Amino acid sequence: MTASPAQLTLAEIEAIAREAHAAQRDKAGRPYAEHLAAVAEGVRVRGGSDEQIAAAWLHDAVEDDALPEGWLAGAALPPQVKDMVLAVTKRDGEDLPAYARRILATPGALLVKEADLAHNADPARLAVLDPATRTRLTEKYALVRGLLGLTAPQPPMEQRD
Repeated sequence: MTASPAQLTLAEIEAIAREAHAAQRDKAGRPYAEHLAAVAEGVRVRGGSDEQIAAAWLHDAVEDDALPEGWLAGAALPPQVKDMVLAVTKRDGEDLPAYARRILATPGALLVKEADLAHNADPARLAVLDPATRTRLTEKYALVRGLLGLTAPQPPMEQRD
């Protein structure tokens, strides 16, 4: 993503995402920015574009109310970044098939969601959760992967380099 004077750089996007999620922790109690960084890196190692990496940094911002949708609409970002962020933003009450269809219909969004699911389903992250939560999330992630056509098992992120 070549930033024009009016567009945010990847470094600026990362800083905005880290600040927006600064008070947030993941289900294991870790700083949420670790998840954002892992998803952005997962997109990078999968050959993603700078726009996809930017979307990875922001992928949970609207869904988690870290940044309002109005901020995203007015942000100095390429339209495709905004489209990808909105595509991977699960809406309240939305069923998973509709969610998957939107991701599949949005150019670039599938790779962002694939990296997100890979990090969410990382056995090391899941191992620290209580058994019921671990089982529920493992089943949910497998269902979403299937709906997206991502049926092949993914090796842990550190084995993909």
